[in-house]
Amino acid sequence: MMGRAFLIIGALATLGLIATGAQGYLVRGSGETGLMQHVFAALGACLAQLFAHCWILVYLWMTGRALRQEVAAQGLEASVLAPLEQTRAFAQPWILLAVVLGLGSFVLGGAVASGWAKAWMHHVLAGPAVVAQGWALWQESRVLRASQALIEEIDRRSPADLAPVEGLAG
Repeated sequence: MMGRAFLIIGALATLGLIATGAQGYLVRGSGETGLMQHVFAALGACLAQLFAHCWILVYLWMTGRALRQEVAAQGLEASVLAPLEQTRAFAQPWILLAVVLGLGSFVLGGAVASGWAKAWMHHVLAGPAVVAQGWALWQESRVLRASQALIEEIDRRSPADLAPVEGLAG
């Protein structure tokens, strides 16, 4: 399942954010090299976070579209999609918040490194960014489980004996 792969990338991004935060506190006073390592680690973690969340959103939207089409094609009631739609609608703002806080923390860290902002501002934003990342991953996993359960339910209702397509057999 592609969603699971994106969740793993998101979990690795979360670990990267946590490790980058710890590294940031450890590099205080260690000079330019430590700061650059912190910046590059943060860049990698933020890019992984952005990649994972964007692809999970695309995956959820496309899966939702496919499920709506399949429900209509099978003549099932559209209300079968309601629980999934509610779960997805609850999760999406949290996903976007995690991305905004993560990227905001990265940009603010750059502002601190260049002397345009105070370090405490970056520290204040970094904590909520990690918490939002963890919460967004939890919400994504809930939506992906609900989506998979609905796919399996629809598959059970699908006719198992489809007519073979002529001309494909050797």
